[in-house]
Amino acid sequence: MNNQSSPSAAQTIDRASTVIDPHIKVVDSHHHLWLKAHQRYLIEDFEADLSQNGHVISGTVYVECHSGYRQGGDPAKRSVGEAQFYAWEKARGQILKDRKTDGFVGAVDLTIEERVEEVLDEMNEECGGKLKGIRGAVYWNPDPSLNLGLRPYSPKGLLLDAAFRRGFSYLAKTGLVYDAWQYEPQLPELCDLADHFGEAVIVVNHCGGPLGINAYATSDRFSRWRSAIEQVAARPNTFMKLSGLTAPRIGIDLPSGRPDAETLATRWKPYIDACIEAFSPSRCLFGSNFPVDLAVCSYRDLINVYKLATASYSNEERNAIFSGTANRVYNLGA
Repeated sequence: MNNQSSPSAAQTIDRASTVIDPHIKVVDSHHHLWLKAHQRYLIEDFEADLSQNGHVISGTVYVECHSGYRQGGDPAKRSVGEAQFYAWEKARGQILKDRKTDGFVGAVDLTIEERVEEVLDEMNEECGGKLKGIRGAVYWNPDPSLNLGLRPYSPKGLLLDAAFRRGFSYLAKTGLVYDAWQYEPQLPELCDLADHFGEAVIVVNHCGGPLGINAYATSDRFSRWRSAIEQVAARPNTFMKLSGLTAPRIGIDLPSGRPDAETLATRWKPYIDACIEAFSPSRCLFGSNFPVDLAVCSYRDLINVYKLATASYSNEERNAIFSGTANRVYNLGA
């Protein structure tokens, strides 16, 4: 995520844009809801995007973004407030209120070790039994300018930390998904984690967090990143979320303003193809990363971008990428 100011959903819906391949249904495996100083995106905003985009959205997964945390009480359980926040927002909605094919991915500090199970149980109760996994926002880099989000870096080497891994062992036993959010240089640590916990389902967020600016703006930046994700893909318990390509730290050159879907598809396609080639369609899943990606395009056009970029794949492969893999991994029933 980043803190770029973004227009509201109502300002960005392009009613004139064509809906690409509406017959391909979509599970949005990665969206947020929040009320922040720079942006308001709550259930009515998300549902406006869902109802007016023209694509068939058959399922959704809310991913933690530090919304609704408890302000006091047990520090280990403050993140449970986000599960309550999601349940409250869903209850206010018109579309998600009665939808069964939704899921919640929360946040738990795994360094609390044996208390992980206790927190997960309470979190699942508060979100109405919709808990599908947790996300570890463990991104770290010696360059502070790469972090444009509203949260500080996690401790260096957290994926290798003994207490973290003891906590991870409790998560792995539950069968819940671990969404992994880190930068490209940390992917070897993620490989080690995947090797150590072969029974765990690990979903790599945002194309593995490629870096292509500052010290990483080298001629081999794409091949370096591709090699790193291929190493992750060699672990059969890993999956790749096709998302987050608007991040400035990637260094993808985009024209000023709001590029059209064709331009974005052309610029993003090498990254999307590399992920699909490494993991296969059956281990790749689409995520909008909204409202973060709202800074660049509308919800309709974002889905158009990914459909355009994957136009050369078969219907079976695209059905896996846009709905099948997410439905299976998060057990949505979509």
